[in-house]
Amino acid sequence: MKDLVRKNYPELGQVKAPYVHAVKQGNTLYISGLTAFGTAAQSAGITVQAEEVFSQMKKIARAEGTDFSALIKVTIFITSFDEITELRQVLYRNYGEHLPASSLVEVSRLFSPDLKIEIEAILGL
Repeated sequence: MKDLVRKNYPELGQVKAPYVHAVKQGNTLYISGLTAFGTAAQSAGITVQAEEVFSQMKKIARAEGTDFSALIKVTIFITSFDEITELRQVLYRNYGEHLPASSLVEVSRLFSPDLKIEIEAILGL
């Protein structure tokens, strides 16, 4: 596909695995699953990790000239529903009035044992 652009964002650091931060096709941006790995939030609780992930996603959105009003869909992977009430507060705070379509999946673990959440997203540009 000629209009397919694979993108990394220097403000998120170097990718050290076989993926890119996002793939842009036409007016749609597909953001890879992001985590707090390698950040100060990595060993924190799910809400702090979620805030870190949203910070990364906002950097990508800004780099693309948009914001969270362009969120179409998020898929959220968590390792436990124990803090779901607190997580929902983080989600509402970050989405504002622009609620996306969403899937929330509990998984047994993520690629690093101290990670509690991974979020991937689709934005319209």
